[in-house]
Amino acid sequence: RRCDRHPISCTPESAQGVNRTKHHTDLYHTDAFIIRRGQNFQMGISLSRPFDPKNDKLHLILKTGPLPTVAKGTQVDVPLVESLVGGRWEAAAVKQEGNRIQLSVNSPATTAIGRYQLTVETTCVGGHAVSTHDPANDVYILFNPWCEEDTVFMDSEEERREYVLNDVGRIYYGTQDQIGQRTWNYGQFDDGILAICLFILEKSGTPPSGWGDPVNVVRVISAMINAVDDNGVLVGNWSGNYSAGTSPTVWSGSIEILREYHKNNAAPVKYGQCWAFAGVFTTVLRCLGIPARTVTNYSSAHDTDVSLTTDVYLDENLDPINHLNTDSVWNFHVWNDCWMARPDLPLGNGGWQAVDATPQETSQGTFRCGPTALTAVRNGYVYLKHDTPFVFAEVNSDKIYWQKNADGTFNQIYSEKKTVGHSISTKAVGSDERSDITHLYKHAEGTEQERIAVETACRYGSKAAAYSSSAAEDVSLKVSMDGKGPKMGQDVDLSITMVNSSAEHRTIVLHSQRE
Repeated sequence: RRCDRHPISCTPESAQGVNRTKHHTDLYHTDAFIIRRGQNFQMGISLSRPFDPKNDKLHLILKTGPLPTVAKGTQVDVPLVESLVGGRWEAAAVKQEGNRIQLSVNSPATTAIGRYQLTVETTCVGGHAVSTHDPANDVYILFNPWCEEDTVFMDSEEERREYVLNDVGRIYYGTQDQIGQRTWNYGQFDDGILAICLFILEKSGTPPSGWGDPVNVVRVISAMINAVDDNGVLVGNWSGNYSAGTSPTVWSGSIEILREYHKNNAAPVKYGQCWAFAGVFTTVLRCLGIPARTVTNYSSAHDTDVSLTTDVYLDENLDPINHLNTDSVWNFHVWNDCWMARPDLPLGNGGWQAVDATPQETSQGTFRCGPTALTAVRNGYVYLKHDTPFVFAEVNSDKIYWQKNADGTFNQIYSEKKTVGHSISTKAVGSDERSDITHLYKHAEGTEQERIAVETACRYGSKAAAYSSSAAEDVSLKVSMDGKGPKMGQDVDLSITMVNSSAEHRTIVLHSQRE
């Protein structure tokens, strides 16, 4: 029996088999061989003759990326062993019938995700041979939130069903007083979407050797969902003129956007705004196995100078100095949370991480944001990566008013401490109700813990020396009006009540401004 006739066709038995159920990949609308890393899977191998374990050797070869190498983990040689140990690449024969053997295969929970070419190498006394690669046998390896050793592990089955397996969700918009909602079809399991998600990763130009780390992967995807600086999926447009493409309000799901991007060979799709960026981001993350949700922040600040404050500059007459007022507060802004451990950060910073694909500010030279640990945001630990100062300012910055002096300097004349970051919302687990998750991003407004977090954060901001002390908090001001309210064209009588709760004399200067 000549060895060069020993191999064979390689026939993975996963598409209709037990793997799809055990690996929670049965919802993907494809017959592709899809598994999750860190978990045992079964596959069959057909050979040109019966396998002789005493004289024959067999191992699997998995390759991903343009230049697969063993040293970088993009080529994996899976040995055939007598018994499985776990936590490593290994295969064991569990059944043999004629020319066909059934293999039980383990993979480590750190495996790089992606599409792997699968071949089989066999060796016997007469030599060795390698099977011909068949794209139909390629193996898609995903993150595994069901595996405790995977950094994206989530221990609640109810939450896994919501944040990984649910393909429809709600996205919130409007204002904190009038919260609106729209249904969004994520469609992460639709035909071709998994291939498109991997296509996006490939178009990023980043090495597949780094695709085993979810921190790195979400940063790559955050950059690739927007079209700025890398020809990503969506072009942002806030001008109101959408004649060259599709109005952002027309989209009701991610599938059409992703398919258009793929069909046009990575030509960015026109147009999107924050909810569309976030909706597509959720689709890609869930498709690849990273638990994710779409999040809306009301009265969302955009800090442009890393001051960790939202600054308003006024001239000597208290009129706005428009060219200096680059910070802003949006009625609402939509981004994402994703779930993962953070071994790169101090203990306690795992769990939900904020990520944002809307192009606002650059992070290490690229328009992307996160992952930012919500625990770090909540406590003002803005020195922890990635992009914690920006996310902190979005949800908990003080709005500070500065007046220009005759010598060109500015003095702080007023601050609003409860203007930014309200009713942070996401779809509830297992229902279509709105879940308020503000408490995950910030301590209760006005509490000592919340003020400590703000002061902690602002020590690292660009205006740390100018940040107001809490000494002025001992004077309160209340504006009230008698009657049913103002009437058009008539004067209004206002009552202003000030209370000095300190034991010291205070001199008060009142400023008013019509908006």
